[in-house]
Amino acid sequence: MTPRRNHLTRVPGLLYGGDWNPEQWPEQVWAEDVKLMAEAGVNLVTVGVFSWARLQPDADSWDFGWLDRLLDLAHRHGIAVDLATATASPPAWLVRARPELLPVTADGVRLEFGSRQHYCPSSPAYRDAAVRLTRALAARYRHHPALALWHIHNEYGDHVQECFCPASAADFRRWLRERHGTIEELNRSWGTAFWSQHYNSFEQIEPPRTAPGPVNPTQLLDWRRFCSDALLDLHRAEKAVLDEVSPGVPVTTNFMSMLKALDYWEWSRHEDFVSDDAYPDPADPRAHVNAAMNYDLMRSLKGGRPWLLMEQAPSAVSWRPVNVPKRPGLYRLWSLQALARGADGVLHFQWRASVAGAEKFHSAMLPHRGTASRGWQETVRFGTELRRLGEIAGSRLRGRAAVLLDWDSWWALELDDHPSARMRWPDLLRPWYAALYERGVTVDFVPPTAELDGYPLVLAPNLYLLDTVTADRLTAYVRDGGRLVCGPFSGITDRHDHIHPGGHPGPLRELFGIVVDEHWPIPDGATTVVRLDGAEPHTELHAEHWSEWIETEAAETVAHYDSGALAGLPAVTRNRLGAGSAWYLSCHLGAGPGPVLDLALAEAGAGAELPDLPAGVEATRRHADDGTGYLFLLNHGPHELRVPLPTPGTDLLTGTEAAGAVTLAPLGAAVIRLPAAQERP
Repeated sequence: MTPRRNHLTRVPGLLYGGDWNPEQWPEQVWAEDVKLMAEAGVNLVTVGVFSWARLQPDADSWDFGWLDRLLDLAHRHGIAVDLATATASPPAWLVRARPELLPVTADGVRLEFGSRQHYCPSSPAYRDAAVRLTRALAARYRHHPALALWHIHNEYGDHVQECFCPASAADFRRWLRERHGTIEELNRSWGTAFWSQHYNSFEQIEPPRTAPGPVNPTQLLDWRRFCSDALLDLHRAEKAVLDEVSPGVPVTTNFMSMLKALDYWEWSRHEDFVSDDAYPDPADPRAHVNAAMNYDLMRSLKGGRPWLLMEQAPSAVSWRPVNVPKRPGLYRLWSLQALARGADGVLHFQWRASVAGAEKFHSAMLPHRGTASRGWQETVRFGTELRRLGEIAGSRLRGRAAVLLDWDSWWALELDDHPSARMRWPDLLRPWYAALYERGVTVDFVPPTAELDGYPLVLAPNLYLLDTVTADRLTAYVRDGGRLVCGPFSGITDRHDHIHPGGHPGPLRELFGIVVDEHWPIPDGATTVVRLDGAEPHTELHAEHWSEWIETEAAETVAHYDSGALAGLPAVTRNRLGAGSAWYLSCHLGAGPGPVLDLALAEAGAGAELPDLPAGVEATRRHADDGTGYLFLLNHGPHELRVPLPTPGTDLLTGTEAAGAVTLAPLGAAVIRLPAAQERP
């Protein structure tokens, strides 16, 4: 079939390529690069990410000649360009002329030049220079035939997430005025009656620098919100220039998977499409599960639209304590996994391995050994395979269950002075996600404002911070027939991090039909036995880090504590409300929430993509607009496995017909096209 139109850029089919840093090489190397790119099937390269010093040698001069020649060369060889605005690292001349743009830590230490992202997000000097550079690039290259995509900055929040300098303090006060309106409202929201923290004016407020003791938690929460917004304001300033000067060319910036520092729900509203940098650890036997979780989030940020894997490592990275390479076949499998979960392209850091700098030991599509290397052979082989999959571009997949993710709640949950410092959002989320992954249930992530219609099951591993509007929406969802499963320490505070009155779980108390009498953290290294009621006598689960003394009001007990101080008390409950039901887990079941989730999955009818899927095989299904289905089967295990097929189809990777079942080698994969007439919705 002819490759479908790529919904991300004008380039047809799936995108393949990576960061090309030609400023690190003499120009005679460029010609070799483009010839090898053509051999590998590269159709998109990212250019200029760290080129500010080359593009603007000083305040009053520009050097675009080399970039002109580079883009012309790429275009002559049929390679499109993702052109970066180069603003991630200010050059030395700018830093020395305006040293106040360097970031300052909470302890008052000004960070130095010599790495990257060395700027204060609130610095007018940095913003003005970045916008000026972006405008110059947009004006020069807006009509260049190689230009397919604009790439703003690089990995916002990677090294600098906050700054405590006077410029940041002034910007924080401006942000607080806009958020709270009056100083009286801020005092109420921050609860400044505590510890005599009352403010007479916004001018008295400073960032939460290092203090003698605990800092006001709502101030810290507002600071986290502000820091995300401050970086977003920089991004929006550059995007406004690109939209004005170079309209019609899509704009993105590369996210960093599930990053705590930035509210990606808000950020994604300002992206033409979502792109992500993902670096699963080849030394971690469970890395593919976390990767699947991150990819599901990337797909979900724009409501299921295709996204782009902007960066991955062809083999080893250079920044872990031990940098293990990807064994043969793993690079291919993990690349296909991104496509299986909605990506329309696979790009890399980087094209040619560097010979100097902090990333000289980072792998590349073209390694130091050149075309004789194993890495190069895998680059070429996968490029060939990717062209065979071009028709999947633009197809989508939808999860059979939804997971609520709220950055406000994440930030508030992990503030200090809570009953336990072990309650961390990623640690609570991952076991729930892994249980669904192992059962073949594809997941969408949704914000607290999402419409939940169409999801038979909604999961909330934690909702520490919860407003009454969201609580009412969840209650309506359950009354209308939905199934909700919620984890512990939920419904605790409002949007100002104030405790809800009337006992925990606050506005969720009627929905779950329980009340929490007391939180009961579990010491490190200890566990509490939890037993499912009605299950086999030997079936027991183990709670770690957290448990709660709860009393049922309308709910029924599904599991009880079977050891420790809470023995005999409810541990898991279910409350039938209207046409649906709401489950509450009062404890953190570590790696073992699966048996509880099985009960909710069965009741909701949220089954696996394929029944009887062998352990270690990942299955997802993308759908094209014409009804054609694409079933991805990925074997993450060490043994050959046979996977039954629901209907006959064609394996796009081999071009062969597949019926009855397919056999997957270790780290093997199949992508089965299922005709529309046979496709199960």
